[in-house]
Amino acid sequence: MNIEKGLKNTEQFEVTENLTAASLGSGLLPVLSTPAMIAFMEGVCQHSVQPYLSEGYGTVGAELNVRHVSATPVGMRVKAECELVSVDGNMYTFEVRAFDETGLIGEGTHKRCVINDEKFMKKTLSKLENRKQSF
Repeated sequence: MNIEKGLKNTEQFEVTENLTAASLGSGLLPVLSTPAMIAFMEGVCQHSVQPYLSEGYGTVGAELNVRHVSATPVGMRVKAECELVSVDGNMYTFEVRAFDETGLIGEGTHKRCVINDEKFMKKTLSKLENRKQSF
């Protein structure tokens, strides 16, 4: 697992009705929702490093600081791009940007942590046994 800063990735998608703020419940208008834009930004980062990880390992989102600066209508294409700017042990920091066909719509930073998939899921699922009855 030797991933160095400078690694880049770019991906595109088309805004569909199911990705809108109105559809996801984060707003009332039929425009690309902030949660969908953020998920796309996280995905482009995850996809950039996954091919370099050993089998049984992946990354999970650990921190996100993003500004959504412009609305995008249904039917328009969106491009997300990332660059790995820091590697600190198992923590990777990315700069992320998203554009629609007219310009910048979002930008920020995203951190992902390398995890062992099996250990991560075992720990996560153990929460089911330890949940509070009075929640």
